[in-house]
Amino acid sequence: MVQKTPDILKKIVARKQEEIAESTKRLPIEKMIELANSADTPRGFFNSLNKKVKERQSGIIAEIKKASPSKGVLRENFEPVEIAKSYEDGGASCLSILTDRDFFQGDPLYLIKARAAVSLPVIRKDFIIKPYQVYESRAMGADCILLIVSCLEDNEIKYLSDLALSFNMDVLVETHDLNELRRALKLDLPMIGINNRNLRNFEVSLQTTIDLLSEISGDKLVITESGIASKADVELMHKNDVFGFLIGEAFMKHSNPGQKLKEFFE
Repeated sequence: MVQKTPDILKKIVARKQEEIAESTKRLPIEKMIELANSADTPRGFFNSLNKKVKERQSGIIAEIKKASPSKGVLRENFEPVEIAKSYEDGGASCLSILTDRDFFQGDPLYLIKARAAVSLPVIRKDFIIKPYQVYESRAMGADCILLIVSCLEDNEIKYLSDLALSFNMDVLVETHDLNELRRALKLDLPMIGINNRNLRNFEVSLQTTIDLLSEISGDKLVITESGIASKADVELMHKNDVFGFLIGEAFMKHSNPGQKLKEFFE
Protein backbone atom coordinates (compact mmCIF):
# COMPACT_ATOMS: atom_id res chain seq x y z
CA MET A 1 0.00 0.00 0.00
CA VAL A 2 1.24 3.49 -0.82
CA GLN A 3 2.89 5.31 2.08
CA LYS A 4 0.62 8.38 2.17
CA THR A 5 -2.57 6.37 2.60
CA PRO A 6 -4.89 8.13 5.08
CA ASP A 7 -5.51 6.40 8.43
CA ILE A 8 -9.15 5.61 7.67
CA LEU A 9 -8.13 3.79 4.50
CA LYS A 10 -5.37 1.90 6.33
CA LYS A 11 -7.96 0.73 8.85
CA ILE A 12 -10.39 -0.32 6.12
CA VAL A 13 -7.72 -2.13 4.09
CA ALA A 14 -6.47 -3.98 7.18
CA ARG A 15 -10.01 -5.20 7.79
CA LYS A 16 -10.32 -6.18 4.11
CA GLN A 17 -7.25 -8.40 4.44
CA GLU A 18 -8.97 -10.22 7.32
CA GLU A 19 -12.26 -10.39 5.43
CA ILE A 20 -10.62 -11.93 2.35
CA ALA A 21 -8.88 -14.55 4.51
CA GLU A 22 -12.22 -15.41 6.14
CA SER A 23 -13.99 -15.61 2.78
CA THR A 24 -11.29 -17.82 1.27
CA LYS A 25 -11.72 -20.31 4.10
CA ARG A 26 -15.46 -20.46 3.47
CA LEU A 27 -15.16 -20.58 -0.31
CA PRO A 28 -11.75 -21.37 -1.86
CA ILE A 29 -10.55 -19.20 -4.74
CA GLU A 30 -10.89 -22.09 -7.22
CA LYS A 31 -14.61 -22.28 -6.48
CA MET A 32 -14.98 -18.48 -6.67
CA ILE A 33 -13.32 -18.52 -10.12
CA GLU A 34 -15.87 -21.16 -11.24
CA LEU A 35 -18.72 -18.95 -10.04
CA ALA A 36 -17.22 -15.94 -11.80
CA ASN A 37 -16.95 -17.86 -15.06
CA SER A 38 -20.58 -19.00 -14.84
CA ALA A 39 -22.05 -15.57 -14.05
CA ASP A 40 -24.28 -13.87 -16.60
CA THR A 41 -22.84 -11.52 -19.24
CA PRO A 42 -21.81 -8.06 -17.98
CA ARG A 43 -24.24 -5.32 -18.99
CA GLY A 44 -21.77 -2.74 -20.28
CA PHE A 45 -21.26 -0.18 -17.53
CA PHE A 46 -18.92 2.12 -19.46
CA ASN A 47 -21.05 1.97 -22.61
CA SER A 48 -24.20 2.90 -20.73
CA LEU A 49 -22.54 6.05 -19.37
CA ASN A 50 -20.58 6.91 -22.48
CA LYS A 51 -23.63 6.89 -24.76
CA LYS A 52 -25.05 9.75 -22.71
CA VAL A 53 -21.83 11.69 -22.19
CA LYS A 54 -20.92 11.63 -25.90
CA GLU A 55 -24.18 13.50 -26.51
CA ARG A 56 -23.33 15.98 -23.73
CA GLN A 57 -26.05 14.55 -21.55
CA SER A 58 -25.55 13.47 -17.94
CA GLY A 59 -24.40 9.91 -17.38
CA ILE A 60 -25.51 9.22 -13.83
CA ILE A 61 -24.21 6.51 -11.50
CA ALA A 62 -26.79 6.53 -8.70
CA GLU A 63 -25.50 5.08 -5.45
CA ILE A 64 -27.21 2.76 -3.01
CA LYS A 65 -25.51 3.39 0.33
CA LYS A 66 -26.90 2.96 3.83
CA ALA A 67 -24.10 4.61 5.82
CA SER A 68 -20.60 6.08 5.67
CA PRO A 69 -17.76 6.48 8.21
CA SER A 70 -18.00 10.28 8.08
CA LYS A 71 -21.81 10.72 8.10
CA GLY A 72 -23.12 7.62 9.88
CA VAL A 73 -26.46 6.16 8.80
CA LEU A 74 -27.83 8.04 5.79
CA ARG A 75 -31.09 6.15 5.43
CA GLU A 76 -32.97 4.22 8.10
CA ASN A 77 -35.64 2.89 5.72
CA PHE A 78 -33.17 1.05 3.53
CA GLU A 79 -34.65 -1.22 0.85
CA PRO A 80 -32.04 -1.72 -1.91
CA VAL A 81 -34.46 -3.24 -4.43
CA GLU A 82 -36.95 -0.39 -4.09
CA ILE A 83 -34.16 2.20 -4.28
CA ALA A 84 -32.76 0.53 -7.42
CA LYS A 85 -36.17 0.62 -9.11
CA SER A 86 -36.61 4.25 -8.09
CA TYR A 87 -33.26 5.16 -9.64
CA GLU A 88 -34.08 3.31 -12.86
CA ASP A 89 -37.39 5.16 -13.10
CA GLY A 90 -35.59 8.43 -12.35
CA GLY A 91 -33.22 8.11 -15.32
CA ALA A 92 -29.99 6.70 -13.85
CA SER A 93 -27.56 5.19 -16.37
CA CYS A 94 -25.94 2.85 -13.83
CA LEU A 95 -26.02 1.90 -10.17
CA SER A 96 -23.27 1.92 -7.55
CA ILE A 97 -23.88 -0.44 -4.65
CA LEU A 98 -21.86 -0.52 -1.44
CA THR A 99 -20.95 -4.05 -0.36
CA ASP A 100 -18.60 -3.21 2.53
CA ARG A 101 -20.21 -4.38 5.78
CA ASP A 102 -18.04 -2.98 8.56
CA PHE A 103 -17.69 0.66 7.53
CA PHE A 104 -20.65 1.33 5.20
CA GLN A 105 -23.24 -1.20 6.47
CA GLY A 106 -23.36 -2.69 2.99
CA ASP A 107 -23.73 -6.29 1.88
CA PRO A 108 -23.06 -8.30 -1.30
CA LEU A 109 -26.71 -9.41 -1.16
CA TYR A 110 -27.76 -5.81 -1.76
CA LEU A 111 -25.97 -5.90 -5.09
CA ILE A 112 -27.32 -9.31 -6.06
CA LYS A 113 -30.93 -8.42 -5.26
CA ALA A 114 -30.90 -4.88 -6.64
CA ARG A 115 -29.25 -5.89 -9.92
CA ALA A 116 -31.80 -8.67 -10.41
CA ALA A 117 -34.63 -6.14 -10.04
CA VAL A 118 -33.48 -3.70 -12.75
CA SER A 119 -31.79 -3.67 -16.16
CA LEU A 120 -29.07 -1.15 -15.24
CA PRO A 121 -25.35 -2.03 -15.09
CA VAL A 122 -23.89 -2.05 -11.57
CA ILE A 123 -20.52 -1.18 -10.08
CA ARG A 124 -19.45 -2.95 -6.92
CA LYS A 125 -18.38 -0.17 -4.56
CA ASP A 126 -15.89 -1.67 -2.15
CA PHE A 127 -12.19 -1.64 -1.31
CA ILE A 128 -10.78 -4.13 -3.79
CA ILE A 129 -7.20 -5.07 -3.04
CA LYS A 130 -6.88 -8.75 -4.04
CA PRO A 131 -7.75 -10.94 -7.05
CA TYR A 132 -10.20 -12.93 -4.93
CA GLN A 133 -12.44 -9.87 -4.72
CA VAL A 134 -12.42 -9.43 -8.51
CA TYR A 135 -13.64 -13.01 -8.98
CA GLU A 136 -16.15 -12.45 -6.16
CA SER A 137 -17.41 -9.26 -7.82
CA ARG A 138 -18.11 -11.04 -11.10
CA ALA A 139 -19.67 -13.99 -9.27
CA MET A 140 -22.17 -11.69 -7.55
CA GLY A 141 -23.01 -10.05 -10.89
CA ALA A 142 -21.02 -6.82 -10.81
CA ASP A 143 -20.56 -5.25 -14.25
CA CYS A 144 -17.78 -2.95 -13.08
CA ILE A 145 -15.38 -2.67 -10.14
CA LEU A 146 -13.92 0.31 -8.35
CA LEU A 147 -10.16 0.50 -7.85
CA ILE A 148 -9.03 3.22 -5.43
CA VAL A 149 -5.53 4.48 -6.21
CA SER A 150 -4.97 5.45 -2.55
CA CYS A 151 -5.25 1.78 -1.55
CA LEU A 152 -3.00 0.23 -4.18
CA GLU A 153 0.46 0.23 -5.73
CA ASP A 154 0.71 0.80 -9.48
CA ASN A 155 1.42 -2.86 -10.25
CA GLU A 156 -1.59 -3.91 -8.16
CA ILE A 157 -3.93 -1.54 -10.02
CA LYS A 158 -2.64 -2.88 -13.32
CA TYR A 159 -3.04 -6.52 -12.32
CA LEU A 160 -6.51 -6.11 -10.82
CA SER A 161 -7.78 -4.01 -13.74
CA ASP A 162 -6.44 -6.51 -16.28
CA LEU A 163 -8.14 -9.33 -14.37
CA ALA A 164 -11.47 -7.48 -14.36
CA LEU A 165 -11.17 -6.74 -18.08
CA SER A 166 -10.52 -10.44 -18.74
CA PHE A 167 -14.08 -11.04 -17.45
CA ASN A 168 -15.41 -8.22 -19.66
CA MET A 169 -16.07 -6.07 -16.62
CA ASP A 170 -15.36 -2.35 -16.69
CA VAL A 171 -13.08 -0.56 -14.23
CA LEU A 172 -13.53 2.83 -12.58
CA VAL A 173 -10.21 4.05 -11.20
CA GLU A 174 -10.76 6.53 -8.38
CA THR A 175 -8.33 9.39 -7.73
CA HIS A 176 -8.24 12.24 -5.20
CA ASP A 177 -5.34 14.46 -6.26
CA LEU A 178 -2.85 15.20 -9.03
CA ASN A 179 -0.35 12.52 -8.04
CA GLU A 180 -3.03 9.82 -7.97
CA LEU A 181 -4.47 11.01 -11.25
CA ARG A 182 -1.11 10.80 -13.00
CA ARG A 183 -0.68 7.25 -11.67
CA ALA A 184 -4.15 6.30 -12.91
CA LEU A 185 -3.59 7.76 -16.37
CA LYS A 186 -0.64 5.43 -16.93
CA LEU A 187 -3.13 2.56 -17.14
CA ASP A 188 -4.83 3.90 -20.27
CA LEU A 189 -8.29 2.91 -19.04
CA PRO A 190 -11.22 4.82 -20.56
CA MET A 191 -12.91 5.83 -17.29
CA ILE A 192 -11.40 8.05 -14.55
CA GLY A 193 -13.12 8.93 -11.28
CA ILE A 194 -12.24 12.10 -9.38
CA ASN A 195 -13.39 12.00 -5.77
CA ASN A 196 -13.92 15.50 -4.41
CA ARG A 197 -13.60 14.32 -0.81
CA ASN A 198 -10.30 14.85 0.96
CA LEU A 199 -9.73 11.54 2.75
CA ARG A 200 -7.55 13.14 5.39
CA ASN A 201 -10.12 15.62 6.71
CA PHE A 202 -13.29 14.51 4.85
CA GLU A 203 -13.84 18.01 3.47
CA VAL A 204 -15.41 18.15 0.01
CA SER A 205 -14.64 20.62 -2.77
CA LEU A 206 -15.92 20.41 -6.35
CA GLN A 207 -12.88 22.46 -7.31
CA THR A 208 -10.89 19.22 -7.05
CA THR A 209 -12.52 17.91 -10.23
CA ILE A 210 -12.24 21.25 -12.03
CA ASP A 211 -8.55 21.66 -11.17
CA LEU A 212 -7.60 18.22 -12.47
CA LEU A 213 -9.42 18.35 -15.80
CA SER A 214 -6.52 19.93 -17.66
CA GLU A 215 -4.47 16.77 -17.04
CA ILE A 216 -7.00 14.49 -18.72
CA SER A 217 -7.29 13.96 -22.46
CA GLY A 218 -10.65 14.45 -24.13
CA ASP A 219 -11.09 10.75 -24.93
CA LYS A 220 -11.46 9.82 -21.24
CA LEU A 221 -14.81 9.54 -19.52
CA VAL A 222 -14.49 11.62 -16.34
CA ILE A 223 -16.74 10.77 -13.40
CA THR A 224 -17.00 13.38 -10.65
CA GLU A 225 -17.66 11.77 -7.27
CA SER A 226 -18.81 13.21 -3.91
CA GLY A 227 -20.21 16.63 -3.15
CA ILE A 228 -22.83 17.00 -5.89
CA ALA A 229 -25.58 18.32 -3.62
CA SER A 230 -27.78 20.47 -5.86
CA LYS A 231 -28.85 21.26 -9.40
CA ALA A 232 -26.42 24.20 -9.28
CA ASP A 233 -23.54 21.76 -8.69
CA VAL A 234 -24.61 19.78 -11.74
CA GLU A 235 -24.69 22.97 -13.81
CA LEU A 236 -21.21 23.91 -12.59
CA MET A 237 -19.88 20.57 -13.81
CA HIS A 238 -21.66 20.93 -17.16
CA LYS A 239 -20.02 24.34 -17.62
CA ASN A 240 -16.67 22.61 -17.19
CA ASP A 241 -17.59 19.86 -19.69
CA VAL A 242 -18.05 17.17 -17.04
CA PHE A 243 -21.10 15.01 -17.73
CA GLY A 244 -20.32 11.87 -15.70
CA PHE A 245 -21.60 11.79 -12.11
CA LEU A 246 -21.55 9.42 -9.16
CA ILE A 247 -24.02 10.63 -6.54
CA GLY A 248 -25.17 8.92 -3.37
CA GLU A 249 -25.70 10.94 -0.21
CA ALA A 250 -27.90 13.64 -1.77
CA PHE A 251 -30.26 10.97 -3.08
CA MET A 252 -30.13 8.62 -0.10
CA LYS A 253 -31.37 11.30 2.29
CA HIS A 254 -34.48 11.89 0.18
CA SER A 255 -37.68 9.86 0.68
CA ASN A 256 -37.84 9.16 -3.07
CA PRO A 257 -34.26 8.87 -4.40
CA GLY A 258 -35.29 8.59 -8.05
CA GLN A 259 -37.44 11.70 -7.80
CA LYS A 260 -34.52 13.62 -6.32
CA LEU A 261 -32.35 12.42 -9.20
CA LYS A 262 -34.91 13.80 -11.67
CA GLU A 263 -34.91 17.17 -9.90
CA PHE A 264 -31.11 17.41 -10.20
CA PHE A 265 -30.99 16.58 -13.89
CA GLU A 266 -34.28 17.68 -15.49
